[in-house]
Amino acid sequence: MESSSSKYLLILLAIFYLINSSSASRNVPSKITASTEFIKTSCSSTTYPTLCYKSLARHASLIQTSPKLLAHASLNVTLAKAKSTSAVMLKMSKSPGMKPREADAMQDCLEELSDSVDELRKSIGEMGLIKASNFELTMNDIQTWVSAALTDDTTCSDGFEKNTVNGKVVRGQIVKIAHMTSNALALINSYASLHA
Repeated sequence: MESSSSKYLLILLAIFYLINSSSASRNVPSKITASTEFIKTSCSSTTYPTLCYKSLARHASLIQTSPKLLAHASLNVTLAKAKSTSAVMLKMSKSPGMKPREADAMQDCLEELSDSVDELRKSIGEMGLIKASNFELTMNDIQTWVSAALTDDTTCSDGFEKNTVNGKVVRGQIVKIAHMTSNALALINSYASLHA
């Protein structure tokens, strides 16, 4: 009898343990919550915190609480936006009925965006090569390229008249890329300052 009641007690304890451990595994969102809080706090130091948070929050599980991964993700979402905007602008540039001045501005802007995309790509590549031994030099390169990308974005939007339909569309998209680039630069600078 005693051994059968001991078996039942062990079975009950095992069931209790399984129930508790499975409910504990459901608390995984606390890691995601920590990640999203980290992103929100980090983004609060950028010029466009709402845009920063919205563009990065969906990557919280990848970013976790890593300043390096946050900066890297910020570069990646900015690059994706720049590439998609460039594709839209390329289609727009081939549409009939565009005024000559707008067509010229569109071509100039496409060149600026192409430069911006290249600079963001280089920055992403360099982020993957950072080591303690080359940190400062590599970060200087990344900061320079992202700053240049920001300048390219701004130059691109300057060529369009604000009162034309195409000008409004392009400026709106380019301004968003510029804001994302600015946020990426702020997060990169913040990451760099941790190693200063």
